[in-house]
Amino acid sequence: MTRIFARLTGRGAVRWPLVMPLVAVLVISLLIQSNVLAVHDTGIFQLDGDASTSLNTAGTPTALDDWDKVCYEQGVKPVAQGGDGLTAAQATTRCSISTPTSGATAVSWTAEPNPNSSIFTGGGSKDPIDINQWSWKDGAGGLPDKDNLEHGFSVRYSETSSATCPGGTNPTCELIYFGSDRFDNSGDAQQGFWFLQNKIGLSNNKIGGGQGFACTGVCTSGFHQNGDVLVISDFSNGGGVSTITVYTWDTSCTAAGKPAPYCGDTNLHLQETSNAANCATAATNDAFCGLVNPRNGVTVPWPYTDKSGNATYLQGEFLEAGINLSLLPGLANECFSSFLAETRSSTSTTAVLKDFVLGTFGSCQAGMSTQVSNAGPVVPGTAVHDTATVAGNQPTKTPSGTVTFFLCGPDTGACSTGGTNIGTGTLSGSGGTATANSPDVDTGAGLTPGQYCFRAEWPGDTNYTTPLSEYGGATGTNECFSVAKVPSSTVTTPVDGSGTPTSAIQLGDSIYDKAVVTGSTAGGIPTGNVNFFICGPIATGTCTTGGTAVTGNPKTLDAGNAGPPPYASATSGAVTPASVGRYCFRAEYGGDNHYTGSNDSGTGDSECFTVSTTSATSTAQDWLPNDTATIHSGSGATADQTSLSGSLAFTLHAGSDCTGAVLRAAETFTFTGASSPVIRNTTNTATKVTATGETKVSWEVVFTSSDPLVTGSSKCETTTLTITN
Repeated sequence: MTRIFARLTGRGAVRWPLVMPLVAVLVISLLIQSNVLAVHDTGIFQLDGDASTSLNTAGTPTALDDWDKVCYEQGVKPVAQGGDGLTAAQATTRCSISTPTSGATAVSWTAEPNPNSSIFTGGGSKDPIDINQWSWKDGAGGLPDKDNLEHGFSVRYSETSSATCPGGTNPTCELIYFGSDRFDNSGDAQQGFWFLQNKIGLSNNKIGGGQGFACTGVCTSGFHQNGDVLVISDFSNGGGVSTITVYTWDTSCTAAGKPAPYCGDTNLHLQETSNAANCATAATNDAFCGLVNPRNGVTVPWPYTDKSGNATYLQGEFLEAGINLSLLPGLANECFSSFLAETRSSTSTTAVLKDFVLGTFGSCQAGMSTQVSNAGPVVPGTAVHDTATVAGNQPTKTPSGTVTFFLCGPDTGACSTGGTNIGTGTLSGSGGTATANSPDVDTGAGLTPGQYCFRAEWPGDTNYTTPLSEYGGATGTNECFSVAKVPSSTVTTPVDGSGTPTSAIQLGDSIYDKAVVTGSTAGGIPTGNVNFFICGPIATGTCTTGGTAVTGNPKTLDAGNAGPPPYASATSGAVTPASVGRYCFRAEYGGDNHYTGSNDSGTGDSECFTVSTTSATSTAQDWLPNDTATIHSGSGATADQTSLSGSLAFTLHAGSDCTGAVLRAAETFTFTGASSPVIRNTTNTATKVTATGETKVSWEVVFTSSDPLVTGSSKCETTTLTITN
């Protein structure tokens, strides 16, 4: 017989004391099992009875990795990712190697602080009982040395299915290797190894005389999930007899054999068992196997001291095993967040648990990406939403629950924190991937223009317990969108004081400009201010630039009208042109949070008006008095022929007797040897007689002779006027 292997799924109920006889009964069926199973001869990990890559103590097939590489990788892994956060030099010193594993998908290597660290206590600390009822204590002592663990370790690989590493019906071959070392070898190594989907830690709550355990993230009530794997091993007679049994947590099992034969105990589903599971003697292509170090003095790569003070392993102090999850029903895609190595009083499922080493293992969390539906720029009122995609690393377990969405903005940068809670979306999908849409934003009147960013937050679920938050990184990639301002239009109309449109006024009258700013349904009623300008007089054109600011600027838009389309208006201060001519207004709207600015420049004569004036005819008569004087020599009607020399003076007086006020100074004419008679006329062009002035005037005319033989003469003549206008 080349291999002994039993699959008990779906067969008779089995308790551990019955496993050995049952295995014997099943030998015949084992012989006809397919021989394409493999765990210790994959060439990936050494199950060779030591922890050093450079050694092969048991002579099993060689492979790339061993536990010293797991130790190193755990050391340099950041604390935030469940690692130890050591420098490369520190990890090398601890693990005696400076090389990580060859592509492991999960590692766990945990050292107990001292032999009395973290031991089980209380009767509830048994495998069929859920984790929230387990109890532990620290530094209490009294633990059998053979049951005292110093280190616990595990590693997982996901390899392409092949003849030496079959995936069964799965495309990948999922391998987990695990082990521990203990303080003393004075007894059989009866140990268990839990692979837990929830992230389990220690708590200080009081349970059964000790302290309890805790679960991080979204966890099931008792911390176990269906599908958690328990491997119980028994290496007796120095490791010569090797029995390994594989269980999964199954809450449908209410007791051994109930309600199905595969129920090995309460909550435990018996998957596989074999009493010929020693990797050193098992046939090639085994589904699972394990072994202990077969001799004394095996080198330990990390710091280690046993009860006897040895820094090397005595026979049986080191145990390692491996299992191919792909060959167990429904476990190929299972992810395990925690690893717990335990010692026990026997291999029975009801055995009292002794010591344990607890460590983090795989990252059983989903990843989340987000995508905004429209990066914009969009006009206000254009609906925008965010889509969150949550992808798990377990294809058979699709993320569920609700995603909460937040919106930041405008212009606040990426939405890493804060923002406005805009609601939730429910995840839906299959194959390990689900999506959820946020409620729409920017609906109705829309958002204020600017840059906005989403953030999506998912609290996790029972399969993926780590909460996720996605905001697109520092730049908000895929998460941000911009809202543009809506164009506006402005039209002006000159109006009179009552608001009635007019295109002409009389000089001296006042006129106003009314600006109507029109928007769109997306932007709502425009708000903000308008500044008015006037140009003129101008013969042609409009007030496209410049002009004189109208007194009272700026004017605030009124409450407006919702339309459609929505609009609002403002009226300028009064303008009173100083001269006739053609004038044009210009209105400039400055915009608001939703609208761009606009003006009516160049919209035509609708913004222009003319200023004109009227005429009237009136009369006012006046009289321009002038006088004519004739001087002749001699007396009587007949003058002699004596020549005349001298001066002739005309003085205009108010009143009728040439004694009144002088209205016009004397105008004097001189002559010498002039023939008689001499005639002279006044040249008055300025002094007038009006209806409101003097109505009686008199001319004083005086001839002064310069010839001693001729005497002078004078005269006063009066004019009385009646002027009617």
